[in-house]
Amino acid sequence: MQAHSLRFKALILLINQHTSKALIENTKNYTIITIWPKFLNSLIYVATHTYLLFIFYKHTIPNGGYSLNYTLRPLGDHAVVIQLGNSIQQETHELVKSVTNLIESQSIDWLVEFIPAFTTVTLYYDPIKIIESHMPFQNTLPYSVVCSEIKDLLSELTNDEKTEPRIVDIPVCYGGEFGPDLEEVANHHHLSTEEVINIHSNGDYLVYMIGFAPGFPYIGGMSSEIATPRRKSPRLKIPAGSVGIAGEQTGVYPIETPGGWQLIGRTPVKLFQPDNNASPSLLKAGDRIRFTPISLEEYKALEEEQ
Repeated sequence: MQAHSLRFKALILLINQHTSKALIENTKNYTIITIWPKFLNSLIYVATHTYLLFIFYKHTIPNGGYSLNYTLRPLGDHAVVIQLGNSIQQETHELVKSVTNLIESQSIDWLVEFIPAFTTVTLYYDPIKIIESHMPFQNTLPYSVVCSEIKDLLSELTNDEKTEPRIVDIPVCYGGEFGPDLEEVANHHHLSTEEVINIHSNGDYLVYMIGFAPGFPYIGGMSSEIATPRRKSPRLKIPAGSVGIAGEQTGVYPIETPGGWQLIGRTPVKLFQPDNNASPSLLKAGDRIRFTPISLEEYKALEEEQ
């Protein structure tokens, strides 16, 4: 209760910067707030408009540049989601990548971080900075300010924002102790293990997003010829570097974690490098991946180089 009281007190003091004075008296179990009428009106305005924004602010906005359609919606009290599509498609991914590149090129004082996903880009903002820099004399809310600036920013987006994808080679030692489920995948499709390896290592793979675990890539492009359901009984520990299949997706575990994917191999390449402050994740959305089969001896040699 004390934490809630302090947060509410902070809210009162922030709004008080551009309204009347508020007197807050703390007791042992509750907070008494004595306010002037002008402050009460302001508080009612904030509460009412916050509710209305959550209900009505979701709408489609055409971009005058090249007919970019998107929607904006709140995520909690300090984030905005830019919805760029409704299904996992190459075209939607290109839009997500273009918006991401545009945001990266800007210096936005209220931006805490942004997260690209399959069909969205979510921007987390600092409402305190917005209140301090944008709202001393405006009867508006941080969410409105952020949405307005996002619209202005996206109006600058053009078809020229596309960039050439980075190609990342990931060596994989298939089968054996590194790929205990390789034979299961082969049997499921009435293929040999060599055929599974050949199909998997010749795919055209795209990293759509990073999530689930630090550096974990959500990869599209695997052939349906080797699509295999998850294991009925997940493993409690999957070693870092394990390459797996789950449905029509393939992926690489960057850290040791529980999981139910069918393991077909392992890479010595470290996908998550926490000591690299500039880029702790080897992969990023938009990268293209090539899986290259290697022998156990090559695996050990590469592992020593890491």
